Amino acid sequence: MAIAAKPTVKPVDPRFSAGPTKKRPGWTLDALSDAALGRSHRSALGKAKLKEVIDLTREVLEVPADYRIAIVPASDTGAVEMAMWSLLGPRGVDVAAWENFGNAWITDAKNQLPLDDLRILEAPYGQLPPLHEYTGDRDLVFTWNGTTAGVRVPNANFIPADREGLTICDATSAVYAQDIEWDKIDVLTYSWQKNMGGEAGHGMLILSPRAVERLETYTPPWPMPKIFRMTSKGKLNEALFQGATINTPSLLCAEDHLDALNWVKSNGGLQFMLGRADDNAQVLYDWIEQADWIDNLAEKTEERSNTGVCMKIVDPRVLALPKDEQAAFAKSIVKLLGDENVALDFGSYKTAPAGFRVWASGLIEKSDLQALTPWLDWAFETKIAELTNA
Repeated sequence: MAIAAKPTVKPVDPRFSAGPTKKRPGWTLDALSDAALGRSHRSALGKAKLKEVIDLTREVLEVPADYRIAIVPASDTGAVEMAMWSLLGPRGVDVAAWENFGNAWITDAKNQLPLDDLRILEAPYGQLPPLHEYTGDRDLVFTWNGTTAGVRVPNANFIPADREGLTICDATSAVYAQDIEWDKIDVLTYSWQKNMGGEAGHGMLILSPRAVERLETYTPPWPMPKIFRMTSKGKLNEALFQGATINTPSLLCAEDHLDALNWVKSNGGLQFMLGRADDNAQVLYDWIEQADWIDNLAEKTEERSNTGVCMKIVDPRVLALPKDEQAAFAKSIVKLLGDENVALDFGSYKTAPAGFRVWASGLIEKSDLQALTPWLDWAFETKIAELTNA
């Protein structure tokens, strides 16, 4: 097989990691010059910075006025578990999962929380589980966008408008890239390091009035660690939703997130980010469509992620290899393009089929994705030639 000529145009920025993701175009360390370094997060300045994060989040993400927003510990994982430990128990619970992080919530529900009535809705990588089985009389835990599978819910039509249960949504790789139907969501969680290019360790927790009502009328029967506590004497801790965080946040990271929020706001807001993610992902969709060796991991077009676009290698010469050798082949392509400084950290998740995960949300430049795809073809041809000639 003749190998195509090595491309000459490289992405200006080779960072396509799924998190922490690259920062906004034009970012420099100067963006942090106004950070409240060396100040207490409980000082007037520190509290003002954290409250600004909450207020700008509401504005840019278009969160309803009657929903509460808090900055919480331990990234998206902490936010999801905070919601699960605090809210689940009085009703039957459905947990839906189709990739690694959704499976983590299954583990919590099955093995950590003593839930009496638990139903699991599962699907393999590339598919959605039978979400139509959710009837609204139970609580539901689900991810909006499966970060490691590249499969998202196309909409929230499967959630009844007149539901009695609460919906807890892990939206960490969906917010700022996909439309969230707030009237169908009671708890939404995410982290700064996905679609906003922030640093790790901080989670965002957004509660509907129905979730607040549950918190104030239900006391879980199990012990509640300090970092999960949202109420005091049966009432919501309102200070938490004004920036009085449970543990010490990084004001340097908060400043970085403010920079990202202000950049989105100055460029047109949420619709700007949604449009960029769609346009960026389309570059990859179009390339996948014409390439015969790769396919989208998402089996249905309407369920394809526009953030972490996950791909699987489908060339029969690679599929004939044992699973570990398929994974090694994909990793060899990742290493080759990393060595060329073309693309960094874009390998598929360790439990996913052999392939790649290329981040494509609104902070990525479309021109970088356009420059990337010829290199992917070249790297595949280079490595398949090595394989077949070995």
